[in-house]
Amino acid sequence: MLSPQRQSSLILAAIAGLCWAAALALLLFGGLAGDAAPLALQRLLFYALALAAPLLTFIPVERSLGLTGLTVEGTLGAFLLLYCLAFVPAPRDWLLALPELPVYSLLLIALFLCGAAVTRPLIHAVSVRLFQARARALDGRRVRRQSYELGLLIATVAALAGLRVLTWVSLLLLALALVIAELLFLAQVRAEIGDV
Repeated sequence: MLSPQRQSSLILAAIAGLCWAAALALLLFGGLAGDAAPLALQRLLFYALALAAPLLTFIPVERSLGLTGLTVEGTLGAFLLLYCLAFVPAPRDWLLALPELPVYSLLLIALFLCGAAVTRPLIHAVSVRLFQARARALDGRRVRRQSYELGLLIATVAALAGLRVLTWVSLLLLALALVIAELLFLAQVRAEIGDV
């Protein structure tokens, strides 16, 4: 039999999954139009679901793993990404075209925040299993930095695609540059326990 804490966690996860499913269903099939009134019922429902789903997802993860700031980054990034997908007109030109620059900027910021928030718990879990030294395994600044690096990688890949210069070579060179930068960071920076 499951403990009460485990049961509440499972119920919370189910509610979060339903919120994500409902938000995505509204996004794909709800007929959300960018020109509709900002306070229309469908839009308000979408706003509520787009806020509730990441909150219900990231708050338990932040509390259980001690990843300070994860909820703010994840909720802001997910809401911004869902909002861009639902209401911001898709760009028709490349990244540096002046009318398209704000659209790409919003999308890149959302991708950076979402990428960093989603990868941070994964990096933390891998660190705990991979590093033998407790100081390295629980180094919160390293986990945050690496998640930001992965978020930056995702946003940069989208920016390269927006500039229409994304190739396998540019992707490999970008990944190699981030790996080298992280290796230099790991060689220079001392681990600090806490401050995750």
